[in-house]
Amino acid sequence: MLGSVSTLPQQPQRSPFSGHMVVCGDDALAQRLAVELRYVYGERVTLLLPPGRDPRRPELPLTQRGRAATLFGRMSAAMNRNLGNGGTGADGGSGGDTGAGVEAVRILEAAEPSDEAFEEAGVDTAAALALVYDDDERNIRAALTARRLNPRVRLVIRLYNRKLGQYLETLLDQAAAVAVPGLDPTALDTSTTVLSDADTAAPALAATALTGSSKVVQAEGLLLRAVERTPPRQGEVADPGLCTLALLSSTTHDPAGAEGSDSSGADGPQLLPDQQSVAAATGRGTVVLEAIREAAPDGPAPRMGGRSAPLSQIFSRRLRRSVLGVAAAVLGLAVASTLTTGEPPLHAVYLTLLDLFAMGDPAIEDSAARQVIQLLSGVAGLMLLPLLVAGVLEAFGSLRTASALRRPPRGLSGHVVLLGLGKIGTRVLVRLRELNIPVVCVEDDPAARGIPVARRLQVPVVLGDVTQEGVLEAAKIQRSRALLALTSSDTTNLEATLYARSVKPDLQVALRLFDDEFATAVYRTLRTAHPQALTRSRSVSHLAAPSFAVAMMGRQILGAIPVERKVMLFAAIKVAGHRQLEGRTVEQAFRAGAWRVLALDATPPEDRHPDLTTAGPTSSDRPSGLIWDLHPGYVLRAEDRVVIAATRRGLAELLRRRSSLTHR
Repeated sequence: MLGSVSTLPQQPQRSPFSGHMVVCGDDALAQRLAVELRYVYGERVTLLLPPGRDPRRPELPLTQRGRAATLFGRMSAAMNRNLGNGGTGADGGSGGDTGAGVEAVRILEAAEPSDEAFEEAGVDTAAALALVYDDDERNIRAALTARRLNPRVRLVIRLYNRKLGQYLETLLDQAAAVAVPGLDPTALDTSTTVLSDADTAAPALAATALTGSSKVVQAEGLLLRAVERTPPRQGEVADPGLCTLALLSSTTHDPAGAEGSDSSGADGPQLLPDQQSVAAATGRGTVVLEAIREAAPDGPAPRMGGRSAPLSQIFSRRLRRSVLGVAAAVLGLAVASTLTTGEPPLHAVYLTLLDLFAMGDPAIEDSAARQVIQLLSGVAGLMLLPLLVAGVLEAFGSLRTASALRRPPRGLSGHVVLLGLGKIGTRVLVRLRELNIPVVCVEDDPAARGIPVARRLQVPVVLGDVTQEGVLEAAKIQRSRALLALTSSDTTNLEATLYARSVKPDLQVALRLFDDEFATAVYRTLRTAHPQALTRSRSVSHLAAPSFAVAMMGRQILGAIPVERKVMLFAAIKVAGHRQLEGRTVEQAFRAGAWRVLALDATPPEDRHPDLTTAGPTSSDRPSGLIWDLHPGYVLRAEDRVVIAATRRGLAELLRRRSSLTHR
């Protein structure tokens, strides 16, 4: 059997490991994270999963444990195959020390992350603990328990609620400081990290749906944009951009080819190639870094309707014109009263309003002109009453419409159809609206997490099962620019994609798929059937797992971009302590298939701010800020801080703990 699998006994037994990594979860992210830590970082991992067998239906297989073991087996086979073909890892990096196999992955089962389960997993002696359950409340309870059992353990927590995550980080770090008075403050900075897989994956998914070729990373005040470029025609020279980040699969334009993943071998994409590889790769598309700059502050998401809506969206144009007409009549009557009776303007307006509301005394003894003006004011007052009633009715109608879900407008076109308003879909929806991209959502659950967000943003929503006929037509799929299938079911995403392609064969499609083998089969089928249409598949857990793994090593990445089914990471690291960087020139520090230095933080160390792009106050004329156009001969110093692009294995080599190599 793959892995060391056991169930929790009545009397918990202590873990045979120490200084290891513990991953607790109930979905694909937990399995991906365990794979990342074991086969990329070389760490010893204990994976705690909920029981896979339903006691009421004992004939069912152990789904959670079996899927995890299968995933470990595939990754182990891929690693052994890649190491045997030249010593390169799954994403193009050096193989490193990964020969320990799957025996270092313990798989335990527990219904809840209790004290007994944590003792069985060895949390009291673990170096880091990841809590990646899909339920925020369960993760919070488990984090409080783990901090009590081991104040020194590094916690990485998955939370969807951002504000709650900030409070929780502070609370748990304070608890660690109280429990261990002599705890190093520098270690406390990375003691608790709260991340969201939805926030990590949403930018890449939104960019895929937007253009299919533009990839944007925006974090810590940085904006990095990478663009896919098709192979140049004969006699043309490809634009290299700032640098070439990746070569796409050699079979990218072959209908029988597979979208590159970790198991694609030599035909898959090459991340961070050297100049010789780029020059020799004729006929292959590239991903180039097009721009690096400081990002503008994020503006609020576009809002339409709601509490702060303007009057133009509450009252109809006809009603507004009628009110302006009555106001003009009152003003005209006041002017006429001033001219005919000699009253001061303000007093004339006052008398006119009294007559308008039938509050003034009859002008029996006044002049004829005054009597005529009073009669006309009364007629205007009769006109005002139905206007007030109409205004009240329209206001109530507008509020009711604002609280209801909008339907797609009749003439809508060029929009993105988004399937699924769960955690991932909601974040992608907000991202698309920030980019001012029109969106139509499809969701079968009226109580889904993203329904209130769609209502607040007044995004059209079609309620219904996407697999039922007529639902996608209601979302105007035939006039849309792209389909983004983000439900949690691979088969639902595939079925919706196939149906959408039958309606619009050239539709741009990006679908969420977990399994690489399934994604390869889907990719080949769709490309063969629709060779002119753009098709992309993405795994949310595959995009998010590197961020969680880096956090468990005590660091954070700036972002990640998908390159077919692989992932490229961007991180800011200090040069000190990294022999691969310190004392080397920028050109010498570059390692093909592992990492590349992109920019240098020139702010003096004593003036640096925790935010990467913000410099503290300085009275000197020394340079500050980020330098993008580094000279290849610049020698990296220990006090430097650099922005790098790296493969998963390359970043793992830079961040790998020395102790992890001695305990295996």
